[in-house]
Amino acid sequence: MPAPKQLLKSLSPEYRERLMSVSREVSFPRGHRIFEERGRADRFWVLRSGSVTLDLHLPGERTGSVAVLDPGDLLGWSWLFPPYEWDFGAETVSPVRAHEFLGTEVRELSDHDPAFGYTLMRLFAEILANRLRLARSRALDLYAPRTAGW
Repeated sequence: MPAPKQLLKSLSPEYRERLMSVSREVSFPRGHRIFEERGRADRFWVLRSGSVTLDLHLPGERTGSVAVLDPGDLLGWSWLFPPYEWDFGAETVSPVRAHEFLGTEVRELSDHDPAFGYTLMRLFAEILANRLRLARSRALDLYAPRTAGW
């Protein structure tokens, strides 16, 4: 079974409704910095429209794009793990509408219903593992030394 790309579509209707009960709709204009690398991570988003680029500051270089997220994609996972700091920065490529979730509220829902929490965390882990594979592949394409015969 392939890793889920979209969190909300991967949840059962019951769990989706439970998660959406703590969401709010937000919007960001084009070029808006949603968060900065190493900033306080206390929430996440599921994109409804528009695109967001994830970026990373590279020592001695400009900030480099790591991935582009599109509608349905999950933005943010650092709220899950101490020290609750963003691993990347995020900026809108176009105007964005999204569902926003506060990490404390989602952790509380998960604590009260361990089956819900397990399902949610498993989906987050599958999405993140898939992103890691894609980022690794992209990094190899961009930074691997080019040698004859490859």
